[in-house]
Amino acid sequence: MSLYETLRQKHKEFIYHGYKIDADGFSFHFSIDGHHFYPSWKCEGYLGEKVTPLAEYMIFNIGMAELVSYWKCVCPPTVRVCCGSLSPAQCEWWKKLYFNGLGEFFYKNGIASDVDSFMNIVPDDGSAPAYRSDKPLSGFLVPVGGGKDSVVTLELLKDYRDDTLCYIINPRGATLNCAAVAGFGTDGIVGVRRTIDRELLALNAEGYLNGHTPFSAIVAFSSCLFAYFTGRRYIALSNESSANESYVEGRYVNHQYSKSTEFERDFREYSQKYLGGGPEYFSLLRPLNEYRIAELFVRQEKYFSVFQSCNLGSKTDSWCANCAKCLYVYILLAAFLDDEKLIGIFGRDMLKDEKLTEMFNGLIREGVDKPFECVGTKSEVRYALYRAAKRREREKLPYLLERYIAEFPDPPADAEQTENFFDNDNFVPERLLELLRRATEKRS
Repeated sequence: MSLYETLRQKHKEFIYHGYKIDADGFSFHFSIDGHHFYPSWKCEGYLGEKVTPLAEYMIFNIGMAELVSYWKCVCPPTVRVCCGSLSPAQCEWWKKLYFNGLGEFFYKNGIASDVDSFMNIVPDDGSAPAYRSDKPLSGFLVPVGGGKDSVVTLELLKDYRDDTLCYIINPRGATLNCAAVAGFGTDGIVGVRRTIDRELLALNAEGYLNGHTPFSAIVAFSSCLFAYFTGRRYIALSNESSANESYVEGRYVNHQYSKSTEFERDFREYSQKYLGGGPEYFSLLRPLNEYRIAELFVRQEKYFSVFQSCNLGSKTDSWCANCAKCLYVYILLAAFLDDEKLIGIFGRDMLKDEKLTEMFNGLIREGVDKPFECVGTKSEVRYALYRAAKRREREKLPYLLERYIAEFPDPPADAEQTENFFDNDNFVPERLLELLRRATEKRS
């Protein structure tokens, strides 16, 4: 019997007991048998006044997004919700998010399951909520993660800066510095602190099930709450079309499911039906692939010394220059930047490192799983490598680039499509689509 099956037989029920709201923030209470979890959010200055029923329901839904991180340690077959109303349609909505958002978790742990049997959500109150927001809204709330994508969004919206706020979960050097370079001071940043309960970390250390969960869903629900608090009309994400690609050959396992167009569509519908229909959630960069986003980013050299999106180096705001995420960003930027600038960003020439060959293959080769990081499509990585080689055709190519070009000397068959990519399956407001088209027409 697998560990998954053993744990499910031993632990039958996960309980979402409730949430607590005070002037400093809010927290949740979950439990599995004798294990209790109290994840918390600190957001001083936003909860001082009486919290409306709609805001309270938004907080309850943040708890629904949080709970899957705790559920996954033993995967109980039943999730009992004791503190908020959920209609049958909502329960199905949450099951779809959890199942697809846990695709990598199931895959890496060798778990075979299906969306019908992996979980049953049982709310004490099965009625559908009926909240509507009549609050006047204007401007933008932009989630900022410190990487190139949110930088591009901030720069595209620069003409709206006076009516824009940055939204940052657990502010750190890269996120704060990117916001500062974009012209946002303390009063232009909604900064919140999210804390994971240590009991979960202890269980992880003991060998209970662990793995990737759909964090971007937490960003979605929490940004909706803070857009509501701050009166913002739009929540402008920076998720690209490339986030839709599966990471595993022959089946749909997407590390970035909660950044996908499918989730964006589902969340917009959920928000309209159940979260008051107020702030509008969309990704400004959805029409673009990662290659085109990199092309826009390299025009903003002022961010080169402050942006950072390496998970391993996040605590020190540095690039580890030894992981798949670093290698991926390095390759994209190598299509547009010379070695001196790249080494200035990453500290070394990653394309010279033979030890990165396995990661490199995962980024470019069909039949090989992609590294489970937020990386783009294999097609655009191959095109970026071709462009990087053309940029250096009078030089001795570094090991990985030389190896690639020796095998694939010609441009990829879909080069033109990659170069001029524009995905019409998006929810970008029309006036911003025109802004995006104008920006991408100006080649660097």
